[in-house]
Amino acid sequence: MNEWQGAGQKVVFSNGCFDILHLGHIDYLEKARNLGDRLVVGLNTDQSVRKLKGEERPVTDEISRARMLAALEFVDMVVHFSDDTPYSLIKELKPDILVKGDDYLAENIVGADIVISNGGEVKTVSLVPGYSTSGIINKIKNL
Repeated sequence: MNEWQGAGQKVVFSNGCFDILHLGHIDYLEKARNLGDRLVVGLNTDQSVRKLKGEERPVTDEISRARMLAALEFVDMVVHFSDDTPYSLIKELKPDILVKGDDYLAENIVGADIVISNGGEVKTVSLVPGYSTSGIINKIKNL
């Protein structure tokens, strides 16, 4: 990442569980990448997902989720984190732009204080309505 920033490239960071990759994830990550030159995705470990989402999650293990994300042409790096939030990871990486979906208020995004104090920006991108992993799981359960 330091090489990218040293070359004048803007590094965008976003994070999530990305369990059962779907159109909403793809659209969101592509929009995030379009805000800068490189996209780094913080990915919750399996342990972290279970803590956040419950014992039945994740459906897809962390290695599989990381490989799928890394295969996307607009994702430049995937980094696992096991904390409840990516705060420590953001502090370590120091991205230029921090992005989450527009279901968040920019001022409430974890790590916003770090990015802003380093001269960066915090942005939200619009989400595709009707797409969520929980919704997909519920639909499958009801088949």
